[in-house]
Amino acid sequence: MSFQLTEEQKMVRLMARDFARKELEPEAAKRDKEEIFPTEVVKKMGRLGLLGMMVPVEYGGVGASTVSYCLALQEIAYSCASTAVTMSVANLSTEPLLKFGNESQKAKYLFGLAQGELLGCFALTEPGAGSDPGSLSTRAENKGDYYLINGTKIFITHGQYADVVNLITRTGQDKGSKGLSAFIVEKGTPGFSIGTREDKMGLRASNTVELIFDHCRVPQKNLLGREGIGFKIAMTALDSGRIGIASQAIGIIRACLDESIRYARERKQFGKTISSFQAIQWMIADMATGLEAANLLTLSAAWKKDHKLPFTKEASMAKLFASELANKSAYLALQIHGGYGYLKDFKIERLYRDARATSIYEGTSEIQRLVIARNLLKD
Repeated sequence: MSFQLTEEQKMVRLMARDFARKELEPEAAKRDKEEIFPTEVVKKMGRLGLLGMMVPVEYGGVGASTVSYCLALQEIAYSCASTAVTMSVANLSTEPLLKFGNESQKAKYLFGLAQGELLGCFALTEPGAGSDPGSLSTRAENKGDYYLINGTKIFITHGQYADVVNLITRTGQDKGSKGLSAFIVEKGTPGFSIGTREDKMGLRASNTVELIFDHCRVPQKNLLGREGIGFKIAMTALDSGRIGIASQAIGIIRACLDESIRYARERKQFGKTISSFQAIQWMIADMATGLEAANLLTLSAAWKKDHKLPFTKEASMAKLFASELANKSAYLALQIHGGYGYLKDFKIERLYRDARATSIYEGTSEIQRLVIARNLLKD
């Protein structure tokens, strides 16, 4: 791969940076404090093409590369990690339709999702099934012209505001991952409702809710692909999603680094700025070095996806390394800020809370290690 960005990729990054600094940064702390989902901002992102970046032009997207997507997502996360996860999941929700949807489904949903007229979410996790999707209990019964769906999904990003749900559920009698299928469920479908809204430690401007399906009647035509390939659809989406979360983590890391450099240059102790202290210099050096490594890992995975090469292992490596580093960088940045970093008046306090989720969702760090090891050890 080339380490030089194309002019198009540079333009995408600059566009996203300009948007994030003007539209997101000024109100990010307020939205976090008051748990405000930025509906109007998300619509603007849709009009800019940020919610369907990798969708081809013929389906309403901008046809950008995965590398361009990563660069844009980093800039959004730098200013507001909550909005970045909304952007990441919105883009993730186009993946199953693009790869497994028929032309009728693409025409009905993909155009709207790519252009921001519809907001999509992805529903996999359940109270008894997180890292083990083979334990899903939500069930769809084939009734001929329709499926009757019963069950509950939890931790669904912006589920309260989504117009379209990519739902993974059980069909048939097969146990484990073989018995799963995917469905497109529209907001307002009878039997589909929003349950508990979660009160989270971080990413508080990102809506996270429970979805309830109580004899929810979904048309046969809304089956994605065919019965029994739900696990494949879910893993395909998550591979791409992990590149997105790695990019979100990189945005957080870069923000931690910049906040640390700015503060170290201003804060004086013992008659000089703390930037002159070796301990502070080493913390900043560790953050900067890790940032470069995380960025290259992530762009390498993105490049492989763009060139239709296997990238499952690389996506997990990028997600693992970047998310763990985001947590470490937030710790170091808060340490540099001392007591001030513990105050909500400082951005680093929000970054510290936001970083924590990156090593949990879309596959914990432990799951990423399993994916990496299994890819290395398989025959």
